[in-house]
Amino acid sequence: MHFDIIILGSGPGGYVASIRAAQLGMKTAVVEKDSLGGVCLNWGCIPTKSLLNSAKILQSIKNNGELFGIKNKDFEIDYSKILDKSRRTVDQIKKGVSFLMKKNGIHVIYGNAQLKKRKKIEIFKDEKSIGEYSASHIIIATGAIPKVDTKFQYDRKKIITYKEALSLSSLPKKMVIIGSGSIGLEFAYFYHSMGTKVTIIEICSKLFPNGDDDISDYLKLSFDKVGIKNYISSNINKITYNNDKSEVIVDIQTSLKKNVVLKVDTILYAIGVVPNIKYIGLEEIGIQIEKGFIVVDENYRTNVDGYYAIGDVIQTPSLAHVASHEAINCIENIKGLNFPKIDYNNIPKCVYSLPEIASVGYTEKESKKKGFQIKVGKFPFSALGRSISDNNTDGFVKVIFDDKYDEWLGCHMIGNHVTDLISEVVVSRKLEATSYEILGSIHPHPSLSESIIESIANAYGKAIHL
Repeated sequence: MHFDIIILGSGPGGYVASIRAAQLGMKTAVVEKDSLGGVCLNWGCIPTKSLLNSAKILQSIKNNGELFGIKNKDFEIDYSKILDKSRRTVDQIKKGVSFLMKKNGIHVIYGNAQLKKRKKIEIFKDEKSIGEYSASHIIIATGAIPKVDTKFQYDRKKIITYKEALSLSSLPKKMVIIGSGSIGLEFAYFYHSMGTKVTIIEICSKLFPNGDDDISDYLKLSFDKVGIKNYISSNINKITYNNDKSEVIVDIQTSLKKNVVLKVDTILYAIGVVPNIKYIGLEEIGIQIEKGFIVVDENYRTNVDGYYAIGDVIQTPSLAHVASHEAINCIENIKGLNFPKIDYNNIPKCVYSLPEIASVGYTEKESKKKGFQIKVGKFPFSALGRSISDNNTDGFVKVIFDDKYDEWLGCHMIGNHVTDLISEVVVSRKLEATSYEILGSIHPHPSLSESIIESIANAYGKAIHL
């Protein structure tokens, strides 16, 4: 069977590409080896947000219930129902994706795809070939898999990744999380909220290594305050089991060059992801790979005519919203519509722990390194009426502007609902808004969005409420 386009993978890159292709009149097929929606829907973005919402409701009851006149002495956690809610959320959205496939006339092929020359693929199930398909264009959108340290064991029971962490049958009493990127931070917050004693080990010199220094410093103080232990600038010497394998023993060297031994129930690897591109036949057709990623041009074309790649398999930010935007860009360029190029410096990055983290653009350190003369403004939520009313005053908004051209270089937030606030910044930067234009835009009162206006005003010596 021949198609105009075949897409390998049905995650936020693959299924979005397939829908846009179908909308533009292309005969489209998607190949999926597991479940529609990919990792993001089934084992990533969606189920984790359900778990985190349960944790936030729990923390709100514990910390704010009586303050707001709601007595809460006799409540308890039903962990199985928390997990069940997470899986039901996944099932509901998965049905929605399936509906969209049918609505748009997209042919879904279940199995493992093997790329062939002359723009063909062969599909396997249980290692048996079930058919061959051809297309005018083939897009690789197979996503990523968890990265693990091959020096240590990974048994999927005591030593796990995010996938197993979403479905543990019981709550660990003690857990070590290796890595403090978004995955590590979100699971640290969730399991801590559920009562697990959590310790984070980070090889870099700060938590949330890619974040602005002020955000990382505040996050560390926040985690210290609630009892999430962390060792930064620390290395793992070895990981072993006790005699009956009921505990995992982690031997680390801290930033002070001291050895610390931790005995825990579970170790969670959260050291990132790697492209899921093995065993799909890239070598057979000669697609170029560099540093483990598929090499593409600005329109996501590989070095082999008719083959494209988007999302986590290429060296752009491994984020669902990035993959979706690349999908639309790729499809529209195939159709000759000249979709605008993506500005990868204007991609919002979010962490949905408590406090939440959201950022876009350059950090203060990056801005200085690039030679900008900058103006920096900060505004704490503790000075904001809406935050005080909600009793959620942790965190702040930080803005960075170029002093010469008034360009908005970056924005970094930590606090309640900042993952929603960041979109205003993304749109403003896209439209090249200056501080003058933003300060002239009236924001509602009381609202969290006032923190953006106030932080910009602070950068220019005009803050009213500081």
